[in-house]
Amino acid sequence: MDLQFNFVTDRIIKDKIYPSLARWEAHPYTPEWRLFVKHWPNTVPFELLEHCRTHNFPHSIAGSGTGVYPIGIGFFNFDVDYFKLIPYWVFENKNIILFYYHEGDNPYRIKQRLDQLCKEHNLPSDCYRFISGNTAADGIPGFAYFSDHELLYWHRNKEVPVTPINIKPRKRIFTALSRTHKWWRATVMADLVRNGLLYNSYWSYNTAVALNDLPEDNPIEVDTLEIRSAIDDFLKGAPYTCDLQTSDQHNDHSIIETAHYTDAYCNIVLETHYDADQSGGAFLTEKTFKPIKHGQPFIIVGCPGSLEALRKLGYRTFDNVMDNSYDLEINNTRRWQKLLTTIRDVQQRDLLAWFELCRDDIEHNQNLFASSKHSRLNNLLTKLNS
Repeated sequence: MDLQFNFVTDRIIKDKIYPSLARWEAHPYTPEWRLFVKHWPNTVPFELLEHCRTHNFPHSIAGSGTGVYPIGIGFFNFDVDYFKLIPYWVFENKNIILFYYHEGDNPYRIKQRLDQLCKEHNLPSDCYRFISGNTAADGIPGFAYFSDHELLYWHRNKEVPVTPINIKPRKRIFTALSRTHKWWRATVMADLVRNGLLYNSYWSYNTAVALNDLPEDNPIEVDTLEIRSAIDDFLKGAPYTCDLQTSDQHNDHSIIETAHYTDAYCNIVLETHYDADQSGGAFLTEKTFKPIKHGQPFIIVGCPGSLEALRKLGYRTFDNVMDNSYDLEINNTRRWQKLLTTIRDVQQRDLLAWFELCRDDIEHNQNLFASSKHSRLNNLLTKLNS
């Protein structure tokens, strides 16, 4: 039996919940509506409402009454006292505060901060629930993991049909794409290049987009790999491209370079996080769901437990045709060494025959991704209520 989200909010405009606590003024369906994240207190439009509408999940919106008070988080700002900004009527009506955050920041640290704020305001620690994109959230009271990026990509790429599976010989071996420079990604790509594993592949590395990532932030021990000079040489030659799209087009989920998926046998996914803020959790984004939708086997260079998170969502991870034991390795450097072994093993296979062995899993994954996410939302609400 389906449950229902009952949202109560301060302001409704054009059938949308105006971002709670926001001070920035904007209207839906304008470019400014996307800029809330850049303005204090960095709350944003409530994406969960859009998922409910897209997948016909029961919900209601009211300007008063009892239910959950929705707060979309653009990035969790530890300097913001969220409870101080919440209107008094929310507490007076004993509404539950529902934070929705699709990023992979450490949820343990977030809970510590929110519980501290509850204590300062004499609020019970169960006055809020927190939805996170980090799988570690499922082990924290009052928190729940939700695969938001799966639904986001489902929605933003919905005009592009599921890619027919190309069973003919392909020209390239791997697809490995990186739009944003991070030192761990530079380490991975430099190691792939120096080992000749990106030969005859679609691969890119963009150094024009960076996120203030510092060499000391690199979770992979470069000196253990004896790769420091190779990274320097790799970055000196950057950026590297394999198509004619701009960086903005690469970040537009409605645009797909079809050949990257139909003309290469396997996708080496360079995920957003490699250790998810030291949380022990995994974080999956559209980078993983692209090869799933567009018919390609994949290897995930990301957090430990990424493949396990996919399996829990119902996806298959080609365990019968490649060594996926890397997913169990929590040491960041050793995990990359195991990933390198897996990638090298795939490169040396009879790739057309190998791909045929992947077909059942590819088709299963495509069908699962294309299906309604109604049950995902029902499971989330059940989890929040429990």
